[in-house]
Amino acid sequence: MSAILDIQSITKTFFGVPAVKEVSLRVAAGQIVGLIGQNGAGKSTLMNLIGGVVQADSGAMLFQGRPYAPRNPAEAYRAGIAFIHQELNLFTNLSIAENIFIDAFPARRLGPLRLVDRADVSRQTKALLAQVGLDLSPSLTIDRISPGERQLVEIARALHMDASLIILDEPTTSLTARETEKLFAIMRQLQAQGKALIYISHILNDVLALADSIAILRDGRLVTQEPASAFDVSRMIALMVGRSIDSLYPPRTAAPAATPLLEVQGLSAKGIVENIQFTLRQGEVLGLFGLMGSGRTELARMLFGMDSFEQGSIVIKGQRLTRHSPRESIRRHIAFVTENRREEGLLMNINIADNIALVALPEFARTTLQVLDQGRMMSAARSAAGVLQLKSGDITQQPARSLSGGNQQKVVIARWLLAEPSIFIMDEPTRGIDVGAKYEIYSIIDALAAQGSAILFISSELEELTGMCDRILVMSRGEIYGEFARSNFHAENILRAAFREEGVKPA
Repeated sequence: MSAILDIQSITKTFFGVPAVKEVSLRVAAGQIVGLIGQNGAGKSTLMNLIGGVVQADSGAMLFQGRPYAPRNPAEAYRAGIAFIHQELNLFTNLSIAENIFIDAFPARRLGPLRLVDRADVSRQTKALLAQVGLDLSPSLTIDRISPGERQLVEIARALHMDASLIILDEPTTSLTARETEKLFAIMRQLQAQGKALIYISHILNDVLALADSIAILRDGRLVTQEPASAFDVSRMIALMVGRSIDSLYPPRTAAPAATPLLEVQGLSAKGIVENIQFTLRQGEVLGLFGLMGSGRTELARMLFGMDSFEQGSIVIKGQRLTRHSPRESIRRHIAFVTENRREEGLLMNINIADNIALVALPEFARTTLQVLDQGRMMSAARSAAGVLQLKSGDITQQPARSLSGGNQQKVVIARWLLAEPSIFIMDEPTRGIDVGAKYEIYSIIDALAAQGSAILFISSELEELTGMCDRILVMSRGEIYGEFARSNFHAENILRAAFREEGVKPA
């Protein structure tokens, strides 16, 4: 089968660190290629080279048999390549139709004037939405639709431009199971129409189920590209990380103490959460599970002081929290690892070292004039980066935006480690990162618990909660609807609580 995209020995270096080294890859029409690798392996850089976001230092690409070297994303778009990013590139204040046609609206002439043909825009948008199974008004603004619907709008835009190659980078990270199934069905339809797709995901079973061939990157190099039938998950992991991983979760090295560090009593906010009550103990990893919209993230934001609540109280180490703000939470040694690391967790254009030191800045200004001790601060930042095995160049020069998703998450965690908190609120700390980096973060969580910290671990992945937690609370419709001790972890019962099925007792 002839290749629609042929990448030949392509190389790209950032800040003196090679991100992609002599990579050769082939993608055929009507084929789904699964691209996997650890965070920092070079997947995003390779896709950015294809999409015209960055240009290669050496090597060449052929697209549809012709030399291809896009200087910007617009050239890639015109060539027929659509790139659906993990962080969707939609204008949330514009309508669905405006997002789909933003580069060129259908027009009609009125004398010397060219006016947007809104009737034609609406008609074409409805037809495109029907192709991806969306029954939405073209005039609906993006901020009023779900993440899964936004993902499908991106695909509708790719259909509008008649893309020959569609790249999907971690498209399921914010989707429900039903939305994921719908996305996969549409991908198979596109494949049947002769479209080529590159599918990037850390969910290896999904890659196995979807892909015709699988390409594996490690440390910027292509390890192999073979038919999907040649792989199982164990082999994929071993080739990704360069070694076999016997267990996805490290053994827990300590048991929780009886001492309560965080007590939540009757926390309520109308329409968001209702009568939330639980205790988080010293050395405990407490899981919080629930379906999308159950109120988990909203609760985490309230606990940290980012959002307000109407009733109830928060007690830290026996003292009621009276001033409710992130600043007070930090002063009380509470950390919040947000699920939205790009918008809320990092200063993307600032160097890595300054990002790591941000929360602990007062600790490095212990003088009358409050002058920062830069040497001590940089030394501490480097130490924290070393503990987390951060893959980067010089952390005093390299901006956070240039890191892979997993390494960005490590920067967020390193920042809080430097502040030495006793309570960690972690909202989806492993979302969008590879199995190797996940294992490292799980190991950090275990070490923190063993040192006496308490961790509230919020996740949509039930398997990782049962693998890591001492207890699991289940949220549904803003309430704690179930509580399970480790000895009673049973996936079916936990899911039934999340769906509030009959026969499940509320907590």
